[in-house]
Amino acid sequence: MEKTWRWFGPNDPITLEMLRQIGVEGIVTALHSVPLGQVWSREAIREMREFIESRGLRWSVVESLPVTETIKYGGPDRDLQIEIYKESLRNLGKEGVRTVCYNFMPILDWARTDLEYPNPDGTSNLYFNNAEFAYFDINILQREGARNDYPADVINRMEAMGRLTPEKEQQLIENIIIKTQGFVSGNFSEADFDPVGKFRDLLKLYEGIDKEQLRANMKYLLEAIMPVCDEYGINMCVHPDDPPKPVLGLPRIVTCDDDIRWLLDAVPDRHNGLTFCAGSLSAGIHNDVCLLAEKYAGRTHFAHFRICQVMPDGDFKESSHLDPRLIEVIRTFSRLNPDVPMRVDHAPLILGDEKMGYNAGYSFHGRMLALGMISGIMATIDTENQKS
Repeated sequence: MEKTWRWFGPNDPITLEMLRQIGVEGIVTALHSVPLGQVWSREAIREMREFIESRGLRWSVVESLPVTETIKYGGPDRDLQIEIYKESLRNLGKEGVRTVCYNFMPILDWARTDLEYPNPDGTSNLYFNNAEFAYFDINILQREGARNDYPADVINRMEAMGRLTPEKEQQLIENIIIKTQGFVSGNFSEADFDPVGKFRDLLKLYEGIDKEQLRANMKYLLEAIMPVCDEYGINMCVHPDDPPKPVLGLPRIVTCDDDIRWLLDAVPDRHNGLTFCAGSLSAGIHNDVCLLAEKYAGRTHFAHFRICQVMPDGDFKESSHLDPRLIEVIRTFSRLNPDVPMRVDHAPLILGDEKMGYNAGYSFHGRMLALGMISGIMATIDTENQKS
């Protein structure tokens, strides 16, 4: 498998020269400077591709070419935004960049409540606390009917927390809305004056949009872009929802085996595929990532290698890249889809990295450690295969 790395462009404190030295082969990036909903020009794509290639690497995967909200909820300018999306795909195809990771999560991308949850060894990981998330939804966002969406044990844990201080409430807002969203060309940025108010306005756009309607809107997009993907050989690979369940009253449609099967069957074109994110899928206790890898390796165009540990109360945290489940997933892909590009995903924050201003989950030394672990696993599997 090709070893790739998510890189956030020329302003990333992690340089391409550093990545080449630690064994990275391909780069996963996007045109982060292009505003959401505008065409990625061929010239801008070429400039990025040539910059990467001049450092001895290649632009392997786009992550992400964002899908605008109007496409997701079916707004009045949906068709215009799809035409813009198709033009960006054409330009990528003409420049030889032919794997595109995207997601179809309404408003909120991946969500965590704690970005520095302490581990016994002094490192920290990303963490999702259901009670804190419910607190955000019920007491900060104040979404109508929110309390009814949480089981009694989560409500009890939330109420046991009492009222958070204004500082802790602000930290929760930043963790959920800002620090995990702004750097992925999302709806929010640190410059937003009132992110909670903005979130409420976005929620109104999804009134009446249930799971079936969101599925229909996703199918509408995929059917529209597949001719372009067929013409240029572009593989579209949807990222699973993270966490893999409905959140904040919003439907989510890439959460489990049934969802994956639906989206692959709904648009059976070979260029409609999956980003197999073991971390996102394993955040749901209902998912067996080893079985899912076995089932969908052939329709996977990109792989994210990390794993989550789900606690008895349903909370979850990012876990070790040496987790036996992840080793088994890597073994499956080595057997069934050995040419798929893969990248290490979220990794621990190691002492010193917290001062560098890295994006949440994307520290240098933590990911370098994870890449070393994954590289060792792959080398061991390759040796086993040669002996068999």
